[in-house]
Amino acid sequence: MSDEKNGVLQGFKEFLMRGNVIELAVAVVVGAAFTNIVNAVVKGVINPFVGALGSQNLDHYKSCLSATCHPDPKTGEFTDGVYILWGSVLSAALTFLITAAVVYFLMILPMNKWKARQEAKKPVDDTPVEPTEVELLAQIRDALITQRNGSAPGVGSGAIPGPVAVSTEKSQS
Repeated sequence: MSDEKNGVLQGFKEFLMRGNVIELAVAVVVGAAFTNIVNAVVKGVINPFVGALGSQNLDHYKSCLSATCHPDPKTGEFTDGVYILWGSVLSAALTFLITAAVVYFLMILPMNKWKARQEAKKPVDDTPVEPTEVELLAQIRDALITQRNGSAPGVGSGAIPGPVAVSTEKSQS
């Protein structure tokens, strides 16, 4: 039982120490912190630009689906009817696009350029290229021809031997 427990704990430790799990945890923490920045940019910069068309708060943009939508005379708010809150959707879409753009331009693009520079600095690998499947089959063919004929085939001749004669008659004893 103790060996099984140690095996499970060892497996869990290896799982946690994998690079992908650590990177994912860091990404989640950074993403959560970054969300506040993006929300502030949307509310402080984007919403005022959109607000030039109307209300500064995108959550106020909505459309009524039913004919019974009447505004309250005191507040101007609609109190009845069915609404599509398209302003909230627009705000969320803008937040997503800004987040994606910032992540791409400030994190992904520089990281890809850095990786490309690191790859360019690596020494060229001088190991020979492994033969292709066709080349291996040609080598096998040539070896079989050599075995059958007792001599090497012409180099580059590309000669393929004819069918091997197989007797179908049974020998009589």
